[in-house]
Amino acid sequence: MSGPAVLDASALLALLAEEPGGEKVAPLLDGALVSTVNWSEVLARYIDLGLDITGRDAEIESLGVSLAPFTSRQAEAAAGLLPLTRKAGLSLADRACLALALDVGGQPVTADRAWARIDVGAVTLIR
Repeated sequence: MSGPAVLDASALLALLAEEPGGEKVAPLLDGALVSTVNWSEVLARYIDLGLDITGRDAEIESLGVSLAPFTSRQAEAAAGLLPLTRKAGLSLADRACLALALDVGGQPVTADRAWARIDVGAVTLIR
């Protein structure tokens, strides 16, 4: 893998909820990045489960994962990925993860098999 792992929400949630594939995420944590867009998805899932989201950023950062603000350059890149990713059904958050990976030269990591149907370079599928 070149550059840091860039985790989407599905990869991070697989790790945190001890779901299949989470064991593949654990060795990638040190220096990994998560877009704040994907972080919002993770927090929304916590809320759906009735969990408190206070202080969760510190919990994630203690694992070696940094939260990366969604920049205007990444917003442009994510928008530009729409024609390439539309048929696979990728969301804005998915494209934000890909845009962050492109921006930092990182490796996108996901549990979403739809990503295998698009040509955006190497993607690590955890299941």
